[in-house]
Amino acid sequence: MSVFPLATPVTVRLDGERLPAYVRAYVSRGRVYAPVRPLLARLADRIWFDGNVLTIVRDGRTVRIAMAGRAPDALDTAFVAVAPVLRALGEGVAYDAHARALDVRSVRPAGVATPEPFDPSAPAVAPRTVFTPQPVPTTRPVWSGSPLPRRTPLPLGSPPA
Repeated sequence: MSVFPLATPVTVRLDGERLPAYVRAYVSRGRVYAPVRPLLARLADRIWFDGNVLTIVRDGRTVRIAMAGRAPDALDTAFVAVAPVLRALGEGVAYDAHARALDVRSVRPAGVATPEPFDPSAPAVAPRTVFTPQPVPTTRPVWSGSPLPRRTPLPLGSPPA
């Protein structure tokens, strides 16, 4: 979508951190438009084009957007109105017009959590029996009789003087 005169650039913050992008988001007709990559590509589980329809999937939620003309597989130049898409994906979105900043708050639960304290009354799983053979020690040799002669030949040389 070409905009003339140039639209006001918008800073996108994802969970409080500025999202670096080569192509900046902008405001046009009261909506914030941003490229699919990096914002939506970072939040979505899968993104693909099916003809002129952009499909975005995250946590079982699917959003389909009809796109006008676009270059094949050009997620950097495919602009969408991001607020309705992010809200449909379950994100929190707020726009600060004075600071020209779009604040996106991810509500996806954290993947890492601290372990719960040990509870001895909780049901425990019995250990499984694993067959591991016991190692057998090597028997020591028993020497009997006189020692055998050396089997390694000695170098031939002059006898000692």
